[in-house]
Amino acid sequence: MLLFLGWHVWFNDIVQGAAQDKAAALLSNTWTAVPTSAAEFDRATGTSDGAIADVPPPVVESPGNANSFATVLVPRFGPRFERTVAEGVDEEKVLNNRLTGVGHYSNTALLGQVGNFAVAGHRTTYGAPFGDVDKLRIGDRIYVETQDGWYIYRFRNLEYVYPSGVSVLNPVPQLQIDAKDRILTMTSCHPKLSAAERFIAYAIYESFVPRSNGTPMEIARKSLVNG
Repeated sequence: MLLFLGWHVWFNDIVQGAAQDKAAALLSNTWTAVPTSAAEFDRATGTSDGAIADVPPPVVESPGNANSFATVLVPRFGPRFERTVAEGVDEEKVLNNRLTGVGHYSNTALLGQVGNFAVAGHRTTYGAPFGDVDKLRIGDRIYVETQDGWYIYRFRNLEYVYPSGVSVLNPVPQLQIDAKDRILTMTSCHPKLSAAERFIAYAIYESFVPRSNGTPMEIARKSLVNG
């Protein structure tokens, strides 16, 4: 029994996590990046005084349940971390799937829309895509890549809620007001090896980098590490 638990919780996470990283990288490779030597701050749309312009990013329409449409890259989770985002949070088809692992709550905002783009992933087992979510630090960048380019978010804060605390999925988490910002909410179980609570990590949209402008520098270095 102890050997099985060790395999299921630890070794299987490594194997399935590696498979999910590879699947995400393969999806990402289908979206051709344009090499560029421009500084990173020049890659987002900006103004002459160096400020990032408030240009609405493209909105990604739902591809249908369990279909993949993006990858998420979190440098804080390691240089090789990249997981596929699929529509829906069905356990068998998305969250436990060795080719995906991260699911978009279909009742939340679409990627690029004003509102709350909320996703879920395991902290333990099935590749544990959000196994290191507690390591995020204020200001960490979180990248969501699609065929159009990169949506860049900055981690802001976290909280713990009971499983019944579904108001974290509201357009403005925990509030009953209209959204004015683009928010990324990452949900997972807490503590590890338990589903007693939910770990909620919030990030705020910063900018969008079109694919024609080239890969943002922080994750371009990741690509070099992967060879």
